Amino acid sequence: MPSHEGVVRAAQKVAKILPPTPLLPLMIRGKTIWCKAEALQPIGAFKIRGAWHRLTDLSEKERKLGVVAFSSGNHAQGIAWAAKQLNINATIVMPSDAPKAKMKATKDLGAEIIIYNRMTESREEIARDIALQNGATIVPSFDDAWVIEGQGSTAIEAAQQLSAHNGQKFDQIIACCGGGGLASGCALALLDAEICIVEPDGWDDMGQSLTLGKIVPVRPNPPFTSCDALQTLRVCDMTFNILHERCATGVNVTEAEIAAAMRYAYENLHIILEPGGAVALAAIIAGKVELGQNPLVTLSGGNVDAALYFKMIGG
Repeated sequence: MPSHEGVVRAAQKVAKILPPTPLLPLMIRGKTIWCKAEALQPIGAFKIRGAWHRLTDLSEKERKLGVVAFSSGNHAQGIAWAAKQLNINATIVMPSDAPKAKMKATKDLGAEIIIYNRMTESREEIARDIALQNGATIVPSFDDAWVIEGQGSTAIEAAQQLSAHNGQKFDQIIACCGGGGLASGCALALLDAEICIVEPDGWDDMGQSLTLGKIVPVRPNPPFTSCDALQTLRVCDMTFNILHERCATGVNVTEAEIAAAMRYAYENLHIILEPGGAVALAAIIAGKVELGQNPLVTLSGGNVDAALYFKMIGG
């Protein structure tokens, strides 16, 4: 099971190979929020953290047999990047509608890509079949203790930055959420902070699950969302249990609110955010979250096709 101690160990491992991403102050409605710019990671997203923590803990035998993962792009790039650094063969199962920029970046990092239909095929079953054939280790995008701990290193790093800056602590985490790996990892990292997860409209299964006290899947025929990274049909026990135990709350945001946040980040922070990486900021701008004294806000990714990006920020 993932733990606070595991998150601290993951942060120490990540710090040895990657410099800290910026922690940027932003004034909204008279309050300062602290934006963790994970969109500026080498792969453009926080997923590099969990991938590195997981793959560096593989045994020599496991490394020789390779890894298989499934992702719309950010976890895919994280696994491909870590695998390249460690000379491990990586196979990634990606949906046919994944952004071209993410698919190209994953392929350029040397991973083999297997395409599937997001709505009619099971990426888990495809990955399981591949693993049975060649003995590869499956590395899920969020349903994995190492991955959760690795993502939580985001908050450990941010807390160190804030403490060095003004000696203060975060009392609130506002996190983008798909499967909940980042949010639950951050919840394990900062044990005294309140947790609020943010999802796109119609894909708010974690928020609904937290409200009901049990896991519920996304409803049939979910609406369109530009947040390809947050299209999780069902969250897992591990991430849900962590967030439920921490009494996390959830809100959801519209496409218009997401676009406004992407534009706001461009104009005020000069950072490119993908839709899924902007939902936490979107909830704050839209006034859907009551801010604490020192909120940590995840700007979790910036991998977006140019045409979609300019369409959304120009709207």
